[in-house]
Order: sequence, then C-alpha cells, then structure tokens
Amino acid sequence: MSLKYDHIIWDWNGTLLDDVGLCLEIINGVLGSVELPPLTLEKYREIFTFPVRDYYEAAGIDFSVHSFEKLGWDWMNEYERRKYEASLFGDVRPVLAYLREHGIKSSILSAYTLHGLLNIVEKNGVKENFEYISGLDNIWAASKLENGKMLVEKIRKDHEKILMVGDTLHDHEVADEIGVDSILIASGHQSYERLKSAGVPVFHSLNEFFRLELD
Repeated sequence: MSLKYDHIIWDWNGTLLDDVGLCLEIINGVLGSVELPPLTLEKYREIFTFPVRDYYEAAGIDFSVHSFEKLGWDWMNEYERRKYEASLFGDVRPVLAYLREHGIKSSILSAYTLHGLLNIVEKNGVKENFEYISGLDNIWAASKLENGKMLVEKIRKDHEKILMVGDTLHDHEVADEIGVDSILIASGHQSYERLKSAGVPVFHSLNEFFRLELD
C-alpha cells in the first residue's frame, strides 16, 4: 500500500462490519409486516441508499399508508436485538494491524447511532484501533456529512493525507464534500456496478485494496 495517506476514515456497516445479510433479513421482515414481497440480495444492493427513507420507498413502502417512524423503529429495534450476529469481515483485523504497524491512524464515520456504534466496536475488540469514532444522534440515517466535517476538523491533517473508505455512494459524496480522497469496497450494501459510477477506485475487498497476504 502507498504511504500517501496517514489517516483513514472508515465507514462501519458494510465496510468493516459484515452485516448485509442481517440487514436484508430485517428489512424483509419489515416488508412482510406491510404485506410486501421480500428483496433478493441483488435487489437490495441495487436500491439501498441514503437517506434510508428513499430506499424504503424503492422497496415499495407507501408512506401515505404506513408510518416511516414506526417502520424505522421496528427495523432498528430488531437490528439492536440481533446486531451481535454480524461479525467483522475476515480481512479487517489484519488490515487494522498493518495500519498501526505503519503509523497510519484510523477513525470511524458512521450513519449508525453513536451509542450502538461504540458498543459494537468495543464488543468486536477493535476500539483501540480508532482515534475518533463518530456516529449519529438518531436512528434515521439521513446523512453523515455534518459529522464528517467535524471529524476532519478534529483530525487536523492536510486533507490530501486523509482517505475515506466506504461501501456506498454516500461515502464517496461525503468524502467529496469534506475534501478528501475516497475508495469504495463492493462487499457491502451497494453493488460493484453502482459504486463504479462514482468515478473512484472500487475494490471487491479490503484485501484487494491493501494487497496483504492474509490467512
């Protein structure tokens, strides 16, 4: 890996935490509760977006009939109940260890609630790898742009020394807005084909990007 960057901002869900299957199961439960058909994994990755309200609508939910707030709470309550079923992608720990060995710092910028984020990061035993951990103060996952702006102010590095790594077009959009480079990993919540439209490098895994020899 090039040592061009000395700080990496990580997305959490779908980038470091492999929770796509869990999220698909939960949204399909929500859809079933309003008598809509389930999504396939391919369809989910085609329509998932931020704000999540838009992806709910793309899945067929009519908010003139059903409450977004109720369905959003239904989804979040089930995710919180089951969140420890998800684990880190297999190449995450070696990558984080590699970065620490080479003096490259890391932070997390997530659309997940900060309280839930801190709990699950600590539960996975990787909290010590991150200088800053930034999450939202609500469950609605509209945007993490404002938190991104505050995070780069805390990092206090030249922006060209910061790289953002995520799994959605929103991660790229946030990186553009805060003035840092980005790369996208296509093992998360959006498909490789969608991510390519961002015009930045897209990789199938962290291992592919970092070119590490992982077990």
